[in-house]
Amino acid sequence: MGNNRYHEGVLALALSRPGVLVLHDVVLHHLLLDITLGRNTFPPYRERLTADHGWIGKAAAEAKKWHAYGTAPVFSLPAHRTLLARQRGVLVHSAWAEGVVREEDPGVRVRAIPMGLPLPPPADPAAAKALRDRLGLPRDAPVVGSFGFQTPIKRTEVAIAALAAPGLERVHLLIVGQAAEVMDLEGEARRVGVADRVHVAGFLPYEEFETAIAATDLCLNLRYPTAGETSASLLRVLAVGRPAIVSDYAQFADLPAEIAVKLPLAVAREEEAAALAAALRELLIDPARLRAMGEAARAHVAGRHAPAAAAAAVVAACREWEHAGPPLAAAPEVPKPSTIAWHHMPGEITVEGVEWPWPEGERRRLGIRLRNTGFARWLAGARGPGGTALSLKLFSAGEDLLEARRWLALPRDLAPGEEVRFETEVRRPPGPVRLRIEPHLFGGLSFSFLGGPWWEGDL
Repeated sequence: MGNNRYHEGVLALALSRPGVLVLHDVVLHHLLLDITLGRNTFPPYRERLTADHGWIGKAAAEAKKWHAYGTAPVFSLPAHRTLLARQRGVLVHSAWAEGVVREEDPGVRVRAIPMGLPLPPPADPAAAKALRDRLGLPRDAPVVGSFGFQTPIKRTEVAIAALAAPGLERVHLLIVGQAAEVMDLEGEARRVGVADRVHVAGFLPYEEFETAIAATDLCLNLRYPTAGETSASLLRVLAVGRPAIVSDYAQFADLPAEIAVKLPLAVAREEEAAALAAALRELLIDPARLRAMGEAARAHVAGRHAPAAAAAAVVAACREWEHAGPPLAAAPEVPKPSTIAWHHMPGEITVEGVEWPWPEGERRRLGIRLRNTGFARWLAGARGPGGTALSLKLFSAGEDLLEARRWLALPRDLAPGEEVRFETEVRRPPGPVRLRIEPHLFGGLSFSFLGGPWWEGDL
């Protein structure tokens, strides 16, 4: 089960006939987008996200309806719950992926098995040199490679930026694979001043792919965020006998240290590029270490990813789960939204102590009950943004006499159905006056304008 429309047939079959599903990508949100919004149909997208992720999925879908696009919902909402709940069992390709599925879908039977990859013949140095010549790569300079479909999550632009760092003036970067339309790799190389050392080869025939890997000294397989896939391009790099630098993140953290250097994630691209440049400087000056890592990488693929072992693991799972039924589909356990993001706040306010008559100048202690009758949790005032407080306004001759008074902050979070009571003292001024009580969110929003409760009365 993959994460694009080319796997739509697998999706349809797996939904209609319970079986053992090999889940290559933990996240299937891109597939869902492709077969719904990609075909200009919105309702199935909203229905599937709501079924798999509750109100959070519905809210994320509504944002897409209004053409709001961001990567966070796509990678954080995997959109696979309905599919996995209909399987006898699920197979994944990393311990990390197994942990994610087990945590998100406790009822699903899941097991990590190796992804099978035939070991190619040993690299041919003569063919690698010939390919360097054809692609315009110098024979005597270090070459770093990036292989596979080039998208922003592969951090290729970070690699280009790293090439401009001191100490890497002789290093060349070979990029092999189709690039997404949003990528302008050659333009980025010109921008940072390394265009003469960045070689964008594009798509190469399969028979040349492994030779291109052999033409490099070290390969990159950075990735953030991730759909949880086990990278076939990375396995092919390792199988050819080349070490790699990977992101220290998700499934890549499972790789043995002797075959891959793990680069920590960074908030800023400049910080990530600097860390990558430091790693490249350390590795490229040590050919013996690169050779040892490459030999260990090839041995790792030969042992861990042998097709016979992978096939045996699939057969064993099918035999074990042959008579098992799909788990009962449970509704997603999604926490209630809170006022930090949810601003439709139905509620009730009742006030004690405003009974007539109320003589002018008399002070009274008012009791104010605030009840949450909505769907979301109201945050306590001390929470900061999204915190809730009551504002009292006492209008006389067009002036608010309580304008300088501090708001009554909610002392604790208020779940749907709960209420809290406040007490405050108010003096009745001379003449006609009107008391108004409004809940507010810290950040400037008033409930009265957001479907929330308010109380108003003449004293």
